[in-house]
Amino acid sequence: MKWVYRLERKFGRYYIPRLMLVIIVGQAMVFLASQLSPAIQLMNRLSLFWPEVMRGEVWRLVTFIFIPQTTSPFGLILSLYFYYLIGNTLENTWGGFRFNVYYLCGMLGAIFAAAVTGYGTGYYINLSLFFAFAMLYPDFGVLLFFIIPVKMKYLALVSGALCLIDLLFGSWSARAAIVLSLANFLLFFGGDFLDTLRRQLRYSRTRRAWRGQNWDNRR
Repeated sequence: MKWVYRLERKFGRYYIPRLMLVIIVGQAMVFLASQLSPAIQLMNRLSLFWPEVMRGEVWRLVTFIFIPQTTSPFGLILSLYFYYLIGNTLENTWGGFRFNVYYLCGMLGAIFAAAVTGYGTGYYINLSLFFAFAMLYPDFGVLLFFIIPVKMKYLALVSGALCLIDLLFGSWSARAAIVLSLANFLLFFGGDFLDTLRRQLRYSRTRRAWRGQNWDNRR
């Protein structure tokens, strides 16, 4: 992340404070407006459809981040609360500028994916926030289905496995969307993620060797 530090030294005062709050308030407003006036098809007008961008509707390059990822009111409340918690924590940890850069990189990845596939979504930007939070706070606990306590690192592993399945067996458009939209996570955490995997592999090999020695001694 040295490149981020260099950017911060030069441009650190230019950022949107409390960016995640701005985004979730925007999503709530879009959801409410869509429910009150479904005929205007607001979500379609704000979504990142690349052919429409090429026809001059350039606002879609920004407004797609305000599209809610669910049509359920209860699901929306949970989603907005969850991502506000994650985004606000990341901003407090990194500072406003770095968090803005991380989110902006996710947006650029989604836009590049739209240029390739024809359609972009904020889903993988939210997923990249989740992965970043899990890297920084792996033992943070949440209640799955309000009952089962689960640590963030395990939820991230499951989500990562699902992404890997889509990457291996999905369409080329899905692969492009995943790789490009999660590029911000790789830019910020690629080295740390690989180091973590190496440590886990070494730990697993050591445990297997230790268990093998104990089994031989017992025999």
